[in-house]
Amino acid sequence: MAEFIKIYPENPNPKAVQKVVEVLKRGGLVIYPTDTVYGLGCDITNIKALERIAQIKGVKLEKSNFSFVCEDLSNLSDYVKQIDTSTFKILKRALPGPYTFILPGSKRLPNPFKNRKTVGIRVPDNSISLALVRALGNPIVSTSIRDEDDIIEYTTDPELILEKWDNLVDVVIDGGYGGNEASTIIDLSGDSIEVVREGKGSLEIF
Repeated sequence: MAEFIKIYPENPNPKAVQKVVEVLKRGGLVIYPTDTVYGLGCDITNIKALERIAQIKGVKLEKSNFSFVCEDLSNLSDYVKQIDTSTFKILKRALPGPYTFILPGSKRLPNPFKNRKTVGIRVPDNSISLALVRALGNPIVSTSIRDEDDIIEYTTDPELILEKWDNLVDVVIDGGYGGNEASTIIDLSGDSIEVVREGKGSLEIF
């Protein structure tokens, strides 16, 4: 049975945040709000937790398209090869925000992702998800709680999310109603900017 924890986005309670972080550190799976749809996440350093998420999503961990949710761009070099100034300016302009950026992966990626050429990086404009990542001290590996095909029917009500995911995860955070539009995915790993999926984030800033 998942624990249902209410956290208010206006002022995330540090004790509640810490409670969720303890679960993440123990290898637990957490459903949490972002600036787009609710996400399913775990600690990037916990292999067993990563395998659990891959199993739930029905994918091989090595081939999964999970994104790394970061607090800001300061530790980017841990996961991403050195990027040029123009790419960094784009990231700086767009984040935090409803975008996933595909960037060239570095050799220092955690083991399951070692052979990846690219990684998806997110810095959501949501106080709860940023508080979780800050308190955890490293990124949360994340995926949305619905398949891409069901994009329009994303679950937005935390209580309904709890009903559906109760036996699969360890914590569901009630951070209020979520959105039903996924992030815009922009590929910056090549020579030009490529829009992989148009979602909530406006393309005008590019």
